[in-house]
Amino acid sequence: MKPKVRVKICCISSEEEAKTAIEFGASALGLVGPMPSGPGVIDDDLIARIARSVPPAVSTFLLTSETKPEDIIEHYKKVYTSTIQLVDALQGRDYKILRTELPSVKLVQVIHVLDENSVAEALEISESVDAILLDSGNPKLNVKELGGTGRVHNWQFSRQIREQVKVPVFLAGGLNSGNVREAIETVQPFGIDICSGVRSVGSLDKQKLEDFFNQLEKI
Repeated sequence: MKPKVRVKICCISSEEEAKTAIEFGASALGLVGPMPSGPGVIDDDLIARIARSVPPAVSTFLLTSETKPEDIIEHYKKVYTSTIQLVDALQGRDYKILRTELPSVKLVQVIHVLDENSVAEALEISESVDAILLDSGNPKLNVKELGGTGRVHNWQFSRQIREQVKVPVFLAGGLNSGNVREAIETVQPFGIDICSGVRSVGSLDKQKLEDFFNQLEKI
């Protein structure tokens, strides 16, 4: 049985991992491009191959750390996923350029939930994108953390964001089979995003996947 909340499994590293994630119930896959830090980075040729292998009903997210609209567009045209996940702030917040050049591509902006300022940031940016993804990175560090930290952030801020924005909200950051029910009950997101919580030694772990989806079925 499909879980009520959508599940995006991130850091997919092969066509086989993509197939496994979908078999367990993932409705979206995260494919990680070059990052200043964090797990799951694969080259653009592999991202493109995985994206082509995925059934049409499953969304493919390109995680890009590019911040200039023209560089994001260039990156996208190497991979052709269904969605772009902007893990850093868009320079000038000029989403109109992306909309004009890539009209059929969904845009998901990551908000790294640090404090109450993140709530205001999410509310403003939500007017320009198709969804918001709330994560636990810290782009203010010398070496930016833009995802894949395995840390939980303050879900009360995430709940405030979810209650105020008009677009779907994905929740990420340190989720696993032990805390996902509490996370969903607290934030009530449209979808959840998980990477390290269903992996062992960097690879998808079928037992952890089973445990994770079993928890979702209990909600």
